[in-house]
Amino acid sequence: MEGDLPGFNIDAPRWDQCTFLGRMKHFFNITDPRTVFVPEHELDWAKLMVEKSRMGVVPPGTHMEQLLYAKKLYDSAFHPDTGEKMNVIGRMSFQVPGGMIITGFMLHFYRTMPAVIFWQWVNQSFNALVNYTNRNAASPTSVRQMAFSYFTATTTAVATAVGLNMWTKRAPPLVARWVPFAAVAAANCVNIPMMRQQELIQGICVKDKNQNEVGHSQRAAAIGITQVVISRISMAAPGMILLPVIMERLEKLNFMKKVKVLHAPLQVMLSGCFLLFMVPVACGLFPQTCELPVSYLEPELQYTIKASCGEHVPYVYFNKGL
Repeated sequence: MEGDLPGFNIDAPRWDQCTFLGRMKHFFNITDPRTVFVPEHELDWAKLMVEKSRMGVVPPGTHMEQLLYAKKLYDSAFHPDTGEKMNVIGRMSFQVPGGMIITGFMLHFYRTMPAVIFWQWVNQSFNALVNYTNRNAASPTSVRQMAFSYFTATTTAVATAVGLNMWTKRAPPLVARWVPFAAVAAANCVNIPMMRQQELIQGICVKDKNQNEVGHSQRAAAIGITQVVISRISMAAPGMILLPVIMERLEKLNFMKKVKVLHAPLQVMLSGCFLLFMVPVACGLFPQTCELPVSYLEPELQYTIKASCGEHVPYVYFNKGL
């Protein structure tokens, strides 16, 4: 394997990102929850190996397996735009351990109003951190914007959950169990655009195929953010829709009635099983690096690109975030 290193491009994805299956394999690799527990010095080693590989000065004796492992750690822990180490809780690899606890408890404590408000607040705090960590870092976000986004999303989630809880009091029990998902979906539609509003206002950085910046586009930002919202809702949907059906039936069994203390841990565990599969599937729904025809961009940006590059740039590319 060592002899293949001279032609190895560490920035190129291992799997074809033009296909859903290739993207899913890619995200199964970098959202591996085990990478959360990798020590800091090993992450620093991975970054050093990636940087050396880019410069073509890989240490003698380095094997392909080592470079692939370094790439996996680097892609899971460092931001694709800045190369900076992301906070642990905001990484996509933390979605399973963090999300399973929050989702499990949201689905379990859905009956009392204080519990509903508390767990929706916890969930939106977690989501806000994830959204900020996985944003397109080329568009800066002020503390004021982050605070307003957080407040708006939390208020939306709590208001949706409380309102639907009151509305479903006379509905079948299963309907009430689906309230947390409705609140999460509504909040995602607010939280992500608000957290990334600067991209919608000033536009997202778009580049040509050679990674040369050609301008900023609001239309590209809208497409990227919409895709992220769809992915996040898809990530939560199977677990938060199917798990209430499963628990509704399990709780009617005699032995489950005797071990009510285990209901919450069981929902946490099952939520983890759903997320383990759905995190990479949802992240892979759309390419992370989006391709957009120049003809779809704003007229003034089209003119700028054609004036500087002629007809040699038919498409632009941008990082939509996760």
